[in-house]
This record gives sequence, C-alpha cells and structure tokens, in this order.
Amino acid sequence: MPQITSKIKEDKNFDLREDHHKDLLRKINAIGDKLKLGGGKKAIEKLHEKNKLHCRERVNLLIDEGSYFMEMGLFTGYGMYEEYGGAPSSGTIFGIGKVSGKNCVIVANDATVKAGAWFPITCKKNLRAQEISIENRLPIIYLVDSAGVFLPMQDEIFPDKEHFGRIFRNNAVMSSMGIPQIAAIMGPCVAGGAYLPIMSDEALIVDKTGSIFLAGSYLVKAAIGENIDNESLGGATTTTEISGVTDEKMPDDKTCLEKIRSLVSKFGDTSKAGFDRIESSEPKADKSIYGVIPEDSAKPYDTYELISRIVDDSDFDEFKPEYGKTIITGYARIDGWAVGIVANQRSLVKSSKGEMQFGGVIYSDSADKGARFIMNCNQRKIPLLFLQDVTGFMVGSRSEHGGIIKDGAKMVNAVANSVVPKITIITGNSYGAGNYAMCGKAYDPRFIFAYPNAQIAVMGGSQASNVLLDIKIGQLKKQGKEISESDKKIFLDEIKDRYAKQTDVLYAASRLWVDEVIDPADTRKIVSYCIELANNNPEIPKFNVGVIQT
Repeated sequence: MPQITSKIKEDKNFDLREDHHKDLLRKINAIGDKLKLGGGKKAIEKLHEKNKLHCRERVNLLIDEGSYFMEMGLFTGYGMYEEYGGAPSSGTIFGIGKVSGKNCVIVANDATVKAGAWFPITCKKNLRAQEISIENRLPIIYLVDSAGVFLPMQDEIFPDKEHFGRIFRNNAVMSSMGIPQIAAIMGPCVAGGAYLPIMSDEALIVDKTGSIFLAGSYLVKAAIGENIDNESLGGATTTTEISGVTDEKMPDDKTCLEKIRSLVSKFGDTSKAGFDRIESSEPKADKSIYGVIPEDSAKPYDTYELISRIVDDSDFDEFKPEYGKTIITGYARIDGWAVGIVANQRSLVKSSKGEMQFGGVIYSDSADKGARFIMNCNQRKIPLLFLQDVTGFMVGSRSEHGGIIKDGAKMVNAVANSVVPKITIITGNSYGAGNYAMCGKAYDPRFIFAYPNAQIAVMGGSQASNVLLDIKIGQLKKQGKEISESDKKIFLDEIKDRYAKQTDVLYAASRLWVDEVIDPADTRKIVSYCIELANNNPEIPKFNVGVIQT
C-alpha cells in the first residue's frame, strides 16, 4: 500500500506543541489520580478496618495479573453535585479487562463515595457499561457495594426510561441474549438495587460484610414494627442457607474474587465476527503524536501526519484522494486489524475546480465521499475509525445553493445506518452537525474517546458569543435601549468564559459524552483492543441506508 511519509520537521515548534499536549495530559492525569482515591485515603483505610477492599483493589485482583484494564468513565461526575460534596467518578468504576483470559466488562461500586449511593450520572454510567456488554456480547461482572439511590435526588433517577429500573430490565434482556452475568455482593445491597445481583446468573456474597434486602432494619422497624438486625435480615448466612436468595457464601473479598475467576475460566468459547487481522507492525513515521497537533485548536495541521503515526507501517490505501479533500478516507491496519479511516483534514486544501477549502470543514464533495466510503466498509465488513476534528459544514450561499444540507444528510444517513463497529476519537474540535456526521455519541459508536485538547460544542466560543451579543443588542433595541462598548465587552467575556468551561474535555467526560479521555500515545493500543472486543459479537445486521438523498 502507499506509505505516508512524514514531512514535519522536529524543530522548536514541534517541541512546543509536544510540550503543550504533554502538559495538558499531566494536568488531566493528576485529576484522574485524585479521582481514583474516591472518598480519600482515610475512607479507604476505614474499609480495610472492616476487612473490605477498595473497589480498585478488587478490580486489580479480579483481572489477570499484569493485564490491561481499559477503564471508562473515570471523569464521570467531575465538577457535578458539588452542593452534596461531589461524586468522584460517580461513585462507580467500570472498564474492560481479561478475567481468566476472557474479556469481561467489570462494574464496581465505590463504597468510599456516599456509601456507594447512586447519583443520576451513576445510573447513566452503569447503563453505558451494560450497553457495551450488549453491543460486544461481553460477559459482565458486578461487584456490588452500595447503599442504593442517593435519596436527595431520587426524582432524577427513579421513574424514567433511562433511570434506575432500566438496569434491571437490561439484566433480563442480557440474560435472554445469553450474555453471562456474575454478581458479588461485597457490601450492602439495598431496595431496588437488590435486583441487580439477583437477576444475574450467579450471585456470591461475602460473609459479615455483604447483605441484601429490599428494606433495611431501620425501615422494617418503621414500617411494621419488627426488631431485627441487618445480618439476620439479609446477611450471607440468611441468604445462602434460609432464603436461597444468593448462591454461595465467601469468607472474604479475595476468596470471592478468586471464585469469580474460577467461574469465568469455565465459560465456553463464542463465535467471532471475523474482522481481518494479520501480524502487527509499528508505524514507520515518528511515533510522537503530541508534536503534530497545534496548541491552538483554530490553527491548521496536516491530518496525514496523525494517520501516519497510528497505522501499521504508515501504509494508507486512500479512497478518492483527489476528491472531497477536507475529509480523508482510506483503508489501513492498526495493530494488524483492518480498519476504514474517516478523518477531517485540518489543513487548507485546493479542489480540482480551483476552490480553496478550509480544513476541518465538511463541504458537499467531502460529505459525498465520506458517505460512499462508509458504505464500502459496510459492504466489506471493515470496522470504521473516525478521527474527528471538525468545525462543522460549510455555510454561505454557494454551499446552500450547491445542496450542502442534502449532501450532509447523505453522510449522516450512512453513519446512522452503518452496521460495522464504529470507533470515534475526538482529536480536536467537535462542533455542530459535524459532530453528527463524524459519528458523535448520538450515532452509536461502539466506543468514543477524546484527546486532552478536545472541545465539544454546538459552535466555537467566539462565534457563539458574537451571535448571542447580536441577539442581546436586538432585544435592547426593541426596548429603545443601547448597550455600551464596556457592557459589550463584559457580556462577551461572560459568554466566552462559560463556553470555555462547557467546551472543555472534562466537561464532556463528566457527562459521558465520551467514554474516556485518552493519552494520544495510546491510540493504537486502544483502537486495537476495541476491535478485539467488537469482534466478540458475530451478529452484524444487514446494511440498509433506506431513502438516501442524491
């Protein structure tokens, strides 16, 4: 295949870009390290005094020694619920790792965060874990240690379709699909939350620390006047020997985790999707991605430089290289896996008609090319990788008269109806309808990640602030008032500050608009693992785009 040769000079500018992105990564990692402590070191020590392990210690013992755990949603809830003291990582961790050699989704409550109580975003995170399990037909393991719903916010978590009850509905649906589910009750398991482990295939319980009941002793006393302690009500001995609610009693956390590993080791093999893979080879281009992307997201750069540092041998079999140049499409391999890449070209390009086209903008010709390439990959059963750095679709009379909406709709249709696995990485900007066309969260990517410099919004901050200023001026004119230049500046600064906060990658990650913020240097490893996981689901529906705009 044609090889992409890097043209970037590793000079002072390259070093400055590299330092900028590494500094961003350091700051994000520092926040992540703090979040991993949950309620803090003292809270973890209190768990140890009760003969309990912290959720992260449990996960480390559960997965194969020295294996990779792809955590997702570490920043979930970051900056949220501060009026209640915050919810580090939403009080739950989840990710995917190998257990006895088999890839499993693992969900674990963090008892150091409000006793593992569920906030609204906790529910969203757990639903995402189940969604990944379903889409990739991966076994799921629940390590339960939770006081139940966070009562001050019960109205935002209890009755709606995507609320708490959906978890148990999914338990039932996943069971009918043949997806193995194992639960370990390693702490309290209360009220509606009691259904999650008991709707799993097998439920283990840790003696003296695990308990499960619909109502705890205090509520029982208040409701019916009965005096009983929690251990007698729903402890390990009661539930394994009297009620039969749980299946086996474990003496401690470590033994319980060893038992789960033993159970998983006996799972039978499953059919695979059959995505093509050969022996892996490293990119020929310099491996450093950090120095490719500018510090300022508005500045252009050559996306081929990014691709050359991701794909095997820097080989890229490009599709329609001379047409629709603001989107780059082509076939490649990543860690041996065949992939189809759809990437926004961020440098200024010139079309064969002599038109200068801005990088990061989707024009009619590039949308047309993107749609066609996506259809090709579906025809050939090739997973898709979207490298998203998009500022939106081209505007103006020339584009509107040329049918940009029609051509954009064609690409959106192809993305929406694509049946092969889609993996999205936001490498820079993600604005407006460009987010949709490049497979944003609403378009069902199997996995979606972001680099530390990523920004997600309906439009850029400067554009939004000017639009809102014009609206404000118009409103004041109707009232017979005018806005002074100083007030204009104050208003613009307020909008820009708000936008800066809302477009920050951690704002997106805290709300699960992306699964995780990743180190650009890990791109190959993460994409490869995601395709390995997607390959576990052999069921690929027939591809049908329906009525498509022409």
